[in-house]
Amino acid sequence: MPAQDIVPAHLAVIMDGNGRWAKQRGLPRSEGHKAGSETAKRILDACHARGIRHLTLYTFSRENWSRPKDEVSFLFDLLQSFIKRELGKLVEKSVQLRVLGELEELPFATRQALRLAINKTRGGQSMILNLALNYSGRDEILRACRRLMTDGVSPEEITEEAFSQRLYTAGQPDPDLIIRTSGELRLSNYLLFQAAYSEFYFTDKLWPDFDEAELDIALANYASRQRRFGSTSEQVGTKE
Repeated sequence: MPAQDIVPAHLAVIMDGNGRWAKQRGLPRSEGHKAGSETAKRILDACHARGIRHLTLYTFSRENWSRPKDEVSFLFDLLQSFIKRELGKLVEKSVQLRVLGELEELPFATRQALRLAINKTRGGQSMILNLALNYSGRDEILRACRRLMTDGVSPEEITEEAFSQRLYTAGQPDPDLIIRTSGELRLSNYLLFQAAYSEFYFTDKLWPDFDEAELDIALANYASRQRRFGSTSEQVGTKE
């Protein structure tokens, strides 16, 4: 297990490969999503144990609405089951649940389950779990621009800080590390503003096969890197 002082403060994950995992086994896509849900639970527990304070999971993008209706409906049912099953553990472990995305556009039952979980975990201090739901990085940026205008912020007052305060992740650090599974090498409209200086880790492992050992490999890789933030004179995590 990596030393606690070199784990990322904020880890973001693009959980990719559920459908391919199911196809390889001759199973329906729903079985891949079920397996992926179990992986999410295990990785959440592992991140909590390793002292990661912010975990963001790319759960459902705005583009995912184009999937077959039955699959979309199944995904939201699975999310509701996950929340119902894990809520007590989140409270017990002092994990605060937040949603990044347009909550109002989700199905009614899903909104109700999420609001209950958000309220029940509001006082969590050990970790923040962000679920990127109905999320789009470009839409988040446009939303922040509209809020700046609505708030009457003048052009000369628009700073990175002012802009960041109007993002879904306001008050949280930008992700130090973004992991993407399944061999794809792109961001897919995920945390576009926040990822400016994030480290990236890509693995061919499909999400249902991504376990604690794979997580530790990614974290060890992150810990070995030199983070310069655009300048060789500003190095974080430098290893001799």
